[in-house]
Amino acid sequence: MESSARLRNLRIAPRKVRIVADIVRGQPIEKALATLRYTPKAASKPVEKLLYSAIANAEQLSNGQVDTDQLIVKTIYVDQGPTMRRFMPRAQGRATRIRKRTSHVTVVLSDR
Repeated sequence: MESSARLRNLRIAPRKVRIVADIVRGQPIEKALATLRYTPKAASKPVEKLLYSAIANAEQLSNGQVDTDQLIVKTIYVDQGPTMRRFMPRAQGRATRIRKRTSHVTVVLSDR
């Protein structure tokens, strides 16, 4: 049985979120949550909340029949979302573009 959850338009750059996603990929759910709790990255908190959402989706889909201790993080991947463009004033009347990148995170949980 598989369940998934998606987090869209996360205001952290995808390359920073991928570091956290690579840590928990393939791990049992308890170990993944414990790892995220003590990871000193800004992206670990939203990914942890996303895992809890995927666990709740698994319980909802199976009507409470799934053992949440047996779930593993089957896949987790990070795609680039829309980029917000801002401008910063520079010398001699110029302006440079600042790109504020966003991420889309998808996680799929599965039984062992």
